[in-house]
Amino acid sequence: MILFLRLKYIFVYCVSIVLLISSIKAQEITIGSKKFSESVVLGEITAHLLRQNTVNVEHKQRMGGTIIVWEALKNGDIDLYPDYTGTIRQAILKSEIDLTFEQMQQRLATYGVSMTGKLGFNNTYAIAMKQDKASSLGIQRISDLKNHPSLTAGLTHEFLNRQDGWKSLSKHYNLQMENVKGMAHELAYVALRNDDIDLMDAYSTDAKLLEFELTVLIDDLEFFPKYDAVFLYRNDINPKSITIIKTLENTIDEKLMMQLNQKAEKEKDYTVAAALYFNQTKSTLTEKSNPNSMLTPTSASFTNKVAKFAFQHLKLVLLTMVFAVLIGVPLGIIASQPGIFSQLILGVTGIIYTIPSLCLFALFIPFLGTSEKNAITALVLYALLPIVHNTATGLQTISIQLRESAAAIGLKPSAQLTKIFLPMASRTILSGIKTSGIMTVALGTIAAFIGVGGLGEPILSGIDLNAPEIYILQGAIPVAFLALLIHLLFELLDRVIIPRGLRQSDSNTQEEQGIMT
Repeated sequence: MILFLRLKYIFVYCVSIVLLISSIKAQEITIGSKKFSESVVLGEITAHLLRQNTVNVEHKQRMGGTIIVWEALKNGDIDLYPDYTGTIRQAILKSEIDLTFEQMQQRLATYGVSMTGKLGFNNTYAIAMKQDKASSLGIQRISDLKNHPSLTAGLTHEFLNRQDGWKSLSKHYNLQMENVKGMAHELAYVALRNDDIDLMDAYSTDAKLLEFELTVLIDDLEFFPKYDAVFLYRNDINPKSITIIKTLENTIDEKLMMQLNQKAEKEKDYTVAAALYFNQTKSTLTEKSNPNSMLTPTSASFTNKVAKFAFQHLKLVLLTMVFAVLIGVPLGIIASQPGIFSQLILGVTGIIYTIPSLCLFALFIPFLGTSEKNAITALVLYALLPIVHNTATGLQTISIQLRESAAAIGLKPSAQLTKIFLPMASRTILSGIKTSGIMTVALGTIAAFIGVGGLGEPILSGIDLNAPEIYILQGAIPVAFLALLIHLLFELLDRVIIPRGLRQSDSNTQEEQGIMT
């Protein structure tokens, strides 16, 4: 009973911390951005512009592809994000015919969403190859690829599946490429440079097109529509913020956007790219309010960044483990009993654990959006297996003699469970909880794909910017440190909540007899 009193106090303490963390006031405006540099740069520009005009802002960087950020916008998890008219028409509105700007506005209004005017640049899709290979094979146009079906294409997963993507492009140009594989956009550039692939999809304003000296194939059959950059925003946000956002219209052309992307990747910092924008063109609203000011976004310090990401990550881990233990231990108790329910519980938790993590996160988007609820639900499901399995195993290994003795002294089944069986199995149960905790620290990095933040955010940003110092120092090392901290915490709990006699693993038989007497 002492064991469970201690556990009770520990859980009350953990829940108190979680509630305290969750009680922090939500930001007034939440900006989302997709999983590539340009989207993050535009998000940073907007975030700084709003902050300069006394609007509280949170920027959820690199949330994922179009569907993730669009669902987040519809569900109210974010208030605005940058997108492109071609994507809006085909991937969001799923229109097979061309739509005017006004027609897109009308259709978006049915979702409670509006669109700003054009920011000033067209970032259309493009097919890129290394200059020397394209030259040697005589490839200048996309239609030239018909004569080279053996070339390997490395395409983003979104481009492979979207309506205006590879399938439609192949049909439009009658391409029969034999080797097509999906990969992350930022890694495709590296693969192209290393000759692991021969062509890739790109964006016409990508800075890496210049950096890697790539040839953009001519869209000679005019397949790709215009992708004018705009912002999508919810109609229920503060009109003041909408007015501020609209000052960005017609202020960024293709040349400037490519410079901003190049700056972000060269300096390994999105805020530096945002500063370059403000140094070249001032917001009309800011000039009116303070015409002598020069907007210079500054990046947070290394310590502040790591602290912010670690705080978000720790919150996810705490919430996940509280719910996982409250659900997993009772399920483990049921699973320890013979019968069909035992096999069903162990089977289902085992199957859930085999589902790819990104798939599980995406599965809940239509129901839970891209909020913390989504991430916590997925992480709890992953955390159940070790807890359920260890709880069931710990209880099943209690000897028949001990069970018979507990019944012989007149204890009710509930008392047998709480006063004898669970304390006897406590080391095994705690070991399962520890395993789940360490796994949650690692899996929690994937939450960054839906904009929840945490230590996965610098890992994704570092990969995108080709900056190992970011994803190692700000992401990987803190994750390892947090996992080690979890391990040490459970070692301490083992000494605090497990009776000393039960810690003597080499004398289990004598312990059982001693407890019964």
